[in-house]
Amino acid sequence: MLDFRILGPLEVVGDEGAVRLGGPKQRATLAILLLDANRVVSVERLADDLYAGAVPVTAVTQVQRQISDLRKALPEALIETKAPGYVIHVDPGQLDVTRFERWTGEAAQLLARGEAARAAELLRRALALRRGPPLADLAYESFALTSVERLDEIQLAALELRIDADLDLGRHAEVVGELDQLTVEHPARERLRAQLMLALYRSGRQTEALEVYRRMRKALRDEFGIEPTPALRRLERAILTHDPALSLAPAAESERAVLVLASADAILGGLLTVAEPLARGPGRELILARLLEDAGALRASAVALNAHRASLSVAARTAAFTTDDLVVDAVRLATTYDVDLVLLDLTPTGLSDRLVGILQGSPADVALVAGAIDPAHGDGVFVPFGGGEHDWAALELGAWLAAAVRAPLRLVGTAADPRGGRRDASKLLADAALSVQRVAGVETEPLLVGAGDAALAAAVESASVVVVGISPRWRHEGIGNRRAVLVGRIPPPVVIVHRGPRPGGLAPGESRTRFTWSIER
Repeated sequence: MLDFRILGPLEVVGDEGAVRLGGPKQRATLAILLLDANRVVSVERLADDLYAGAVPVTAVTQVQRQISDLRKALPEALIETKAPGYVIHVDPGQLDVTRFERWTGEAAQLLARGEAARAAELLRRALALRRGPPLADLAYESFALTSVERLDEIQLAALELRIDADLDLGRHAEVVGELDQLTVEHPARERLRAQLMLALYRSGRQTEALEVYRRMRKALRDEFGIEPTPALRRLERAILTHDPALSLAPAAESERAVLVLASADAILGGLLTVAEPLARGPGRELILARLLEDAGALRASAVALNAHRASLSVAARTAAFTTDDLVVDAVRLATTYDVDLVLLDLTPTGLSDRLVGILQGSPADVALVAGAIDPAHGDGVFVPFGGGEHDWAALELGAWLAAAVRAPLRLVGTAADPRGGRRDASKLLADAALSVQRVAGVETEPLLVGAGDAALAAAVESASVVVVGISPRWRHEGIGNRRAVLVGRIPPPVVIVHRGPRPGGLAPGESRTRFTWSIER
């Protein structure tokens, strides 16, 4: 799985670290393709961009050579020859600027709904992708100028949005120094001036807030012969009159939901054995949804959903509607209704194209459920844990579920190699246990098993449910061979978890943080 980074010097990072790229022309070729990822870039445009309009006679040959060299450095199928040029195929999660724009867009929606804490956290995560000026090593290239300006602008807009979120959270005193510096770096940016005025006013520094306005007005009149915008003038008047509207509004509380998407009514009951315990507690609810291609099944599906809703012991809402694009509508539901977790049934064929699309687009963690849980049977929740990002998501869900059903939580790791080639995973499991105890107050028990799929399957046979992270290479190998063995061989139900960018269900409502610890091995 490669990660392409343009929010800083151009980088390509794989499982074993940075991929070595060639000289400036090869790097520029890759950058041009990435700026139009998943769209065909003609040979003529590549040549024109590479040689700044002074295209040599051998331009086509030169472009072909650069593409050939890139294919040697990267997986060959990544760059496809497609008339009239080439296209680089990149998943949304593989390109840093795509993640940046997705997270900032989601954060803007959260902020508009009054969820400033979640918005601020997501914006900080997005801004942390910035490693310096965009395409810093290629900024002198003429093709990069417009793109660099656009990337600089969206990063500055995201920074302003993060400051708005901090102001909504009452962090006015903390952002004054940062805003002082930003207004020096961007003297004509009125939004930054307005934020500085508000931060100063809320910090009890009304005179300084008004002085910021006066300096801005003088600079605009002296340099451009214009007045500040009406919004900035209204803010000055509000500060002069101590307008109560400038006071910090109380934070809005929001429901936290688990979204259940069943492919058939017969499957819904099994999904609810996982979903219902997770939705217990104040401020939580279930959303039960059926997305249908056949309008003739709409009424029956709505009736069935309502019958399930009536049998639940937790707050729930239902929705059934027809769709032309199940993936788009599933992701829309997860985004719009601010869910902590999306629950889907795992199809017998593994990861269908639709499941792949939902995994790629969902802002929340996604759990693929095979079987129904009965907490009264079995020895508790078992979580095979290797320290990967999806393993952490599985650990969070396992702890959440164990706490909800009052069952033991057992962390499964590999035993030492008797021949001395490998130490056991007990240190890793201990680190995970400390994290879970700190955040969720859930105690864990370590379980060391021999290497190999058969040993793991035998060790978890007594579980009430097995919760495991999806393969880190799921785009290429589906759920992963080991997960497929668990689903096919063992009696207990299996839940396979994919980590999304949004904090998980264990995150405290006020901060919405999630596990980001790095594990020392």
